[in-house]
Amino acid sequence: MLKPTVGPILGHTTSRHARIFLRGGPDKHSPVFAGIRYRRTGDSTWSTGRFAALHPSRDMTAVIVLDGLAADTRYDYQAGWFTTMSPVHTVETVRELPLQWPRETYHLHTASGKNSTPSRYIVGSCRYLRMTLGVPSAPAKGDRIFAAIQDLVAKASPPFNALLMTGDQVYVDDLNIIAPDRSYQDILHKYRTAFSQPHIQELMSQLPTYMILDDHEIEDNWPANESASDKHLFTHAMKAYELYQASHGPGPVLQTNGQLTNTLERYWYPFGEGDIQWFVTDSRTRRNLSADDRRILDVAQEQALLTWLIHSPARVKFVVTSVMFYPDRKTHGDDAWKAFPEQRLRLLETIRSHRIKNVIFVSGDVHGSLTSRLTHSEDPGFEVHTIVSSPLCNSALLPYAKASTFILDQPLARVATGEYRHVLTSPVISEDNFAQLEIDADQLNVTFHNRDGKALQTVAITLR
Repeated sequence: MLKPTVGPILGHTTSRHARIFLRGGPDKHSPVFAGIRYRRTGDSTWSTGRFAALHPSRDMTAVIVLDGLAADTRYDYQAGWFTTMSPVHTVETVRELPLQWPRETYHLHTASGKNSTPSRYIVGSCRYLRMTLGVPSAPAKGDRIFAAIQDLVAKASPPFNALLMTGDQVYVDDLNIIAPDRSYQDILHKYRTAFSQPHIQELMSQLPTYMILDDHEIEDNWPANESASDKHLFTHAMKAYELYQASHGPGPVLQTNGQLTNTLERYWYPFGEGDIQWFVTDSRTRRNLSADDRRILDVAQEQALLTWLIHSPARVKFVVTSVMFYPDRKTHGDDAWKAFPEQRLRLLETIRSHRIKNVIFVSGDVHGSLTSRLTHSEDPGFEVHTIVSSPLCNSALLPYAKASTFILDQPLARVATGEYRHVLTSPVISEDNFAQLEIDADQLNVTFHNRDGKALQTVAITLR
């Protein structure tokens, strides 16, 4: 067996199962299979292999599900791919082959399935990896911050729960004016390159990783900048996104036979552990830009989010939106929630009228990091917070956000009952960084780290 050409990527992980993505290599003449075996850390006996057939139609990728796992338990696993001489082999028959597994061993830790403190998460967005003629320029720069995250994760006890990547994991539109990527194969090549750099590969092989797209997975400011020349771009970009980002998340349905569905009805999804729950929105592909019904979330998604906010028993509710919920930018803010004030107000009024506590909006996009608190002038019981974490790696062509980037001297919204007012609760961090979230019984601590792992700022948010 050979090492995966991309991955393994540890995706959605619960107390009972884990989804693991990997890619093999093509072979024109022989069937290709991927396999994973696992064992509890400390045991000497490996499980029988779990296998999947690899096909060019899915770029030789697969997601293999490990089920029947024990809660709050550390496992070792090995992963690889191989070809067979016989064209009649299936995922059942290859289990009998005398395979030599790759030596490299990866690790995962299942969820506890209980309310537990502290809970820890890593949040980041906007990882720019410049490509020139199909080759990454200065790849160590785009991969450097993941070494710092990996070092933090390796030292943590109890372990981190998950990594949240909230948009622009790849820049399909890199050098968009000079040499834009439009073909499906070019976009796939960008994903393979971005996710196979050594430090991000090591991190994602052991920390459950949850992803959602933003505009650069398609094109800058999509769909506002959509043109006639983009006729096939969206189709190609979404097919690649589904393979490399959505396939190992909670979206695909786990069937009774232990396999995942290959089709996705939507990109948004909820997930969580114990009393910490997340709702990851798709704030990019379901937009309606018409004047009579402007919305950043489609009707079904908005209703699902409102229902989740009202009825989820979670103690802390994180809402991920790849673009900023608030504060608004002075310029270029029309790509975010600023341009959809009616829908934003519906969410805020729902949170306020139902007295929902501990709602935290998490986003990226703006190439600057911050925390902010939103209150209501006439309702002392209302309070929500936002955490913005961006970028993991900036382009030299793009500026970092600063405090002066945002509208901070006027209310976010005015309604008959009063004003929604916000204030920064941290400085605006204008360098490559990621956020560490640590939730305990009565407090959420947000620590921003630079690309070398140095703590830049810690903000304490009191939970109610």
